[in-house]
Amino acid sequence: MLINLTQFAEPLVELQYHYTELWHQDPQAPGPDEALAALVVEQHAQNFTLWHEEDKAREPDAADARIAQVKRNIDGLNQRRNDMITGIDIWLAENLLLEFQNPELPWNSETLGSIIDRLSIASLKVFHMHEQTERRDVAEEHIKACQQKLARLLEQRRDLMTALQLFVDDIAAGRRQNKLYHQFKMYNDPELNPKIYGKQ
Repeated sequence: MLINLTQFAEPLVELQYHYTELWHQDPQAPGPDEALAALVVEQHAQNFTLWHEEDKAREPDAADARIAQVKRNIDGLNQRRNDMITGIDIWLAENLLLEFQNPELPWNSETLGSIIDRLSIASLKVFHMHEQTERRDVAEEHIKACQQKLARLLEQRRDLMTALQLFVDDIAAGRRQNKLYHQFKMYNDPELNPKIYGKQ
């Protein structure tokens, strides 16, 4: 994935969807080597794993002990997912967009990494909704409803991709600052979650 700020968002979305398809065929398929692509794919991998881990807790016959373990797995995956969002933001700030920082410029309420995370989830939704449109064990009404939902999901992903590109364009042109926000998730921190430190 060659980094080109004027065409930043679309290759990134294509990369996420490529790995969504690939991992459903080969869960052990290695990620790319290039720095930003590797970060984006690693972050996407957390969402990919989360999606399928959450399904385990929704199985009608899942035992309580299994659900509890899945919940702990989800907490760990969410922590890594949010750490990776911050990692993407830091990499972009240090390698591509730091020189455009100006505290007098307006900023975005959502970081570049957070938008990339939302696009990752959008790719998973698109993939799985597309799967529903190809089922042969359901009524035609189900197929049609899922086709309509898929069209809406594709539109939402295009809009979000455009929003990401416009944000990058604004940063590159000096119209907006790339302000870095940290996630500071507290639920897994033994020093910040009273349900954990209260038991120690």
